[in-house]
Amino acid sequence: MTTPLQSPAAAMAALPLDSGATAATNTYTDINGLAALKKDPNSPQALRAVAQQVDALFLQMMLQSMREASAEISGTPASNEMSMYQDMFDKQIALTLSQHQGLGLGTALTRQMGHASAKPAAAPATTVPGALRPPVTRAATVAPSAPDIAAQAAKFVSEVLPTIRSAAQALGVDPLGMLAQAALETGWGQRMPAKADGTSSLNLFGIKAGGGWSGAEATATTVEVAGGIATQHRAAFRAYGSVQESVNDFIGLLSSSPRYREALAAGGSAQAYVAGIGNAGYASDPEYSHKLNEVLNSATFRSAVRVGLSKL
Repeated sequence: MTTPLQSPAAAMAALPLDSGATAATNTYTDINGLAALKKDPNSPQALRAVAQQVDALFLQMMLQSMREASAEISGTPASNEMSMYQDMFDKQIALTLSQHQGLGLGTALTRQMGHASAKPAAAPATTVPGALRPPVTRAATVAPSAPDIAAQAAKFVSEVLPTIRSAAQALGVDPLGMLAQAALETGWGQRMPAKADGTSSLNLFGIKAGGGWSGAEATATTVEVAGGIATQHRAAFRAYGSVQESVNDFIGLLSSSPRYREALAAGGSAQAYVAGIGNAGYASDPEYSHKLNEVLNSATFRSAVRVGLSKL
């Protein structure tokens, strides 16, 4: 039996709205709400909204740290889809909690900004309040830095690009589309399901182990979207002995199913390939093509490809 994930909207609805909060910033995806406050940056509403964003940032970091600690203890990393929905939930619940007391940082910051706005323009504040420095320093150790992500992406691309390049040539498609798909499905190689012995499944494309599969398997938590509702459950995924086996199996899946005809007809267009994969329903996520395009057009991806090509 599967348990539906509580949506960010539902989580927000579970708490009473603060009548003094800025209504335009009740969802973390709404940047227009804060942009509108620029018209009067020294107003109490603007100061309160900025303070709430500071509280929300630190709350999100705390939630992320707890999830990472839980994953290390359990030894079962979440799938790429699961991590995405957890991140969405954490951002929204952090923003919501920040509007209801929060960590107290927002209150302190509101007072600081209020005092600063009352000072003459000729004497602007030049230092960050000392009370905020320790959390900022600590936060730098919570999430991986941009260089760390870039290094992992470059390492992943260098390892799989030769095999994917050969496979794409055989299928007649741009290898960058397939590479972006492997990056998204595995989180740059960091979120592949693990087998019972703890070794990686090397499942680059998130292919599940259906009734016709007789090979090795790996079980992981995943998320499926049906009727607009995201549901998490444990699922069996195919496991391979090498990257070559994984890519060969993916080639067989695409070439044997008519549903992927549009993707295979994309030729040299990586954008057309990812659109075709999404339209074919490769993943239940309705935003799958959009996310593939985000990877494809990212600076991290372009940099990793340059490194990978230099090693061919």
